[in-house]
Amino acid sequence: MNTKPVYLVDDDHDVRDALGLLMLAHGYTVRAYANGKDFLDSLEPDSEGVVVLDVRMPGLSGLDVFDRLLQSDSELIVIFLSGHGDIPMAVQAVKQGAFDFLEKPCSEQQLLEKINDALEVVTGRQSLRGSQQEADKRLATLSPREREVMERVLAGKLNKQVADELNIAIRTVEVHRANLFAKMGVRSALDLAQLLARRSGV
Repeated sequence: MNTKPVYLVDDDHDVRDALGLLMLAHGYTVRAYANGKDFLDSLEPDSEGVVVLDVRMPGLSGLDVFDRLLQSDSELIVIFLSGHGDIPMAVQAVKQGAFDFLEKPCSEQQLLEKINDALEVVTGRQSLRGSQQEADKRLATLSPREREVMERVLAGKLNKQVADELNIAIRTVEVHRANLFAKMGVRSALDLAQLLARRSGV
């Protein structure tokens, strides 16, 4: 069972029923809405998941909904469902950050594959946040001196250079360096740099 929901936003009752049942049959958690306003009103600020979004709807169009999601820095991933005449608009939306667009009518298999791909992105973001949080916790355990040593180690400086800059013994640098690596859970300066790069989303 996929724990992150798939939000289905389409004003066509038959389409909502058909696609909703299809997604449920394949283990997705589905939340269906007949219009963009109801969908947006239901969202929490930190909502995650995938939105399958119709382009042409009364009231707020799919593009209007997408613009609102962008303005709120939403983490939701959007897949557009568009009729033939909507394709130029959908292509523009993809350029603005939509995950993809599918032309109606699309095959069930194509839709399911896109949803699955999008949910993998959601899972990847969760994993990245988890590693960022873990790195933050480890950084918080460093002493001020260990942080000073870390900055210089990341700059590629040798123990002797670090000792000279901080006016401490080389042996003291070695101890701080060993403690630093142990607390951060790394074995080398390269490992440390990669860990902090992931934390920064690089």
